[in-house]
Amino acid sequence: MTERIQPGDAIRPGKPVTVNRYGPAARANHWITATSLILLAISGLALFTPSLYFLTALFGGGQNTRAFHPWIGVVLFLSFFVFFFQLWRANLPEKVDVIWLSKFRDVIGGNEERLPELGKYNAGQKFIFWSMTALILVLIASGIAIWEEYFAGYFSIPLRRVAVLVHAISAVLIICIFILHVYAAIWTRGTLRAMTRGTVTGGWAWRHHRKWLRELAGQRPRGPAE
Repeated sequence: MTERIQPGDAIRPGKPVTVNRYGPAARANHWITATSLILLAISGLALFTPSLYFLTALFGGGQNTRAFHPWIGVVLFLSFFVFFFQLWRANLPEKVDVIWLSKFRDVIGGNEERLPELGKYNAGQKFIFWSMTALILVLIASGIAIWEEYFAGYFSIPLRRVAVLVHAISAVLIICIFILHVYAAIWTRGTLRAMTRGTVTGGWAWRHHRKWLRELAGQRPRGPAE
């Protein structure tokens, strides 16, 4: 099994042909991660500025929001890294990613025939994956430093001030990455199906991740001389 193929990935013959992309556990974990991130964004913004304090009503008030926010962060950290250990190999950078990025106008223009054959993830998806990984690590580390209820005695006040700044910047960045992720999933038709039904159509896999589909089918690209 190659690094681009995870357990459960398979082609299902039929009319139309479908391809298993994510199993039930992976999909459930993905939605736990997404929900946690949304709740963290809402509660964090509510605590960040008085103009958004009204959002604390969604959590039962300011005190509850402050109490729930770090625990939701723990859920995000755990759920994302379950996902991480399942998918990190398939998201390792490859030379083909550089070619894909150099042809980004064709990506935007929908000229798939001009793009190289891809494994399970393209360079954009890998960027989101590794950006989320780095930012969640920074958020959990800085969050622990400013979690007064349990860790106030372990960090100096100057260090906690720096942690607050780092936490806020990282939070803004991860919200931007999340918005980009959602936009890309909606923009590329058929992508959301992978995280709702767990499958994609054979045509979708052939168009967007042809190398991955070939590997699932036990095929390999033929060279000019073959």
